[in-house]
Amino acid sequence: MGVVGKNCAVVLAAGEGKRMKSNKPKVLACVLFKPMLDWVLDAVSESGINDTCVVLGHLGEMVEIHLDGRCEIVYQKERLGTGHAVMQAIDYLNSRDAENVLILAGDAPFIDPLTIEESLRKHILMNNAVTVISARIKKPFGYGRIVRDKKGNFIKIVEQTDTTEEENLINEVNSGAYWFDKQCLVYALEHISDNNASSEYYLTDTIDELRKIGKKTYVFMTDNSDVALGANDRFQLMELNEIARRKILLNHLVNGVEIPCMDGIIIGTYVTIGAGTLLLPNTIIKGRTIIGSNCELGPNTFINSSVVHDNVRLNNVYFESSEISNGADMGPFAHVRPNSIIGEGVHVGNFVEIKNSTIGEKSKLPHLSYVGDSDLGKNVNFGCGALTVNYDGKVKSKTTIKDNAFVGCNVNLIAPVTVGEYTYVAAGSTITENAPDGALSIARARQVNKEDWVSKKKPYKDMPKKKKSK
Repeated sequence: MGVVGKNCAVVLAAGEGKRMKSNKPKVLACVLFKPMLDWVLDAVSESGINDTCVVLGHLGEMVEIHLDGRCEIVYQKERLGTGHAVMQAIDYLNSRDAENVLILAGDAPFIDPLTIEESLRKHILMNNAVTVISARIKKPFGYGRIVRDKKGNFIKIVEQTDTTEEENLINEVNSGAYWFDKQCLVYALEHISDNNASSEYYLTDTIDELRKIGKKTYVFMTDNSDVALGANDRFQLMELNEIARRKILLNHLVNGVEIPCMDGIIIGTYVTIGAGTLLLPNTIIKGRTIIGSNCELGPNTFINSSVVHDNVRLNNVYFESSEISNGADMGPFAHVRPNSIIGEGVHVGNFVEIKNSTIGEKSKLPHLSYVGDSDLGKNVNFGCGALTVNYDGKVKSKTTIKDNAFVGCNVNLIAPVTVGEYTYVAAGSTITENAPDGALSIARARQVNKEDWVSKKKPYKDMPKKKKSK
């Protein structure tokens, strides 16, 4: 449905994340191959908010490069609390005609569009100055608790360090996500102080400032218990990955994908898979990949940013930035490098590498071959150990093999070269010139046998002496 009214968002992404022990900012740590910040920004965009400002700090230039103009950028040069971080966006807020402001943490990746939309509708309906988004979680330690009275009315947020024994048992926590009336937010930011033990400006202090002037504050509890979850160290990051991995696999199961065992299967957020496809253990699919129906993928198969059409079998295959057509099969131990197109019904066997090449329909590369910078036609047969030699030390050149050609075992095709239709290249040949249509091409020296050469030259150690004839 999307959000209603005029709205903008501020995403806090200035944290250093020292416990990650990383050389990049925490918000760029990945959950299922996707930076946590991108999870948040995607949810904002999918909810219908198209005006977003990201507050950067530690290694912010790296985040700015990653964003590549996707959002407005402001910097928090000193890390003086969440309230101080939002203060850096006041000029941004004043320049917008938005009525409401969504504030999110860039390291809490599981905020979802539905929660954003439903909480905004409640925020507008009740005419709230601020709506805190909360969630119930099993392990609330470390999170600010939502304290309510006996009637369920919101009283306050208590941070972990300040909880009483009774408050410590509360499992409704502050997710770090808020809807604010824009004018109320700007007012409250101008009135909070850093008069506390940490000498920081807390965003939660804005709630008290708004209450002082009689404004309504409210807590919206979402059904998505994961929205509050973030990662401050590698262990928590691993837990987020596992939560996301399981959710995505369960969604694929609901949509008709067959997963008999989840062990080692990791599917990225931008992947689509058709019904009836079988995923076997240790299969990893990432990037903007499209998988068709009734495929069999795995075990031990990696696919990145590719298109896999229907009825394809990939067994122990590394497949990257390429396309494979209906009914093709590949592996085990095949490697397809970027910009390759594998045609319909193609068979690629074990220990075959293909790079920047097109393989025509029903062609066969059964084993131990390399095809680089080449175009193969239909019904081409590539013998064991046949290679296209595409690089001369300076430039890479193209090999063209036309329809129905047969390339024998241990053939070297030295590019640039063309093998014609129905041409037969004899095993062991090194082809340096074009082979015309329908020809037999042989490029090897005639066999010569030199009698008694071994006994005379003695090339082997401990070679037994030749017995003298009686």
